[in-house]
Amino acid sequence: MKKHFDDDGRVVADMNFEGAPWYVKEKKEPAGQLVGDNELMSKREMFALMKYAVGAGLAIALVFVFAFFLLILFSLKFWLN
Repeated sequence: MKKHFDDDGRVVADMNFEGAPWYVKEKKEPAGQLVGDNELMSKREMFALMKYAVGAGLAIALVFVFAFFLLILFSLKFWLN
């Protein structure tokens, strides 16, 4: 069963880059980040999004640092003794 594709005009991945034969200097999108049904994010929402993204990245980094610490501890106490 083949689904019919309707183009709604949203840009999923912008393939407009300098040097390509189809390169267009003017941007067609509004300045700002789009959310949902073409609504712009406020500065407060953007800051909250960035804050949570940095927090998630730091949490993952903390897990890796803790795992490295356990590896060093294991090496010093059991393996290298």
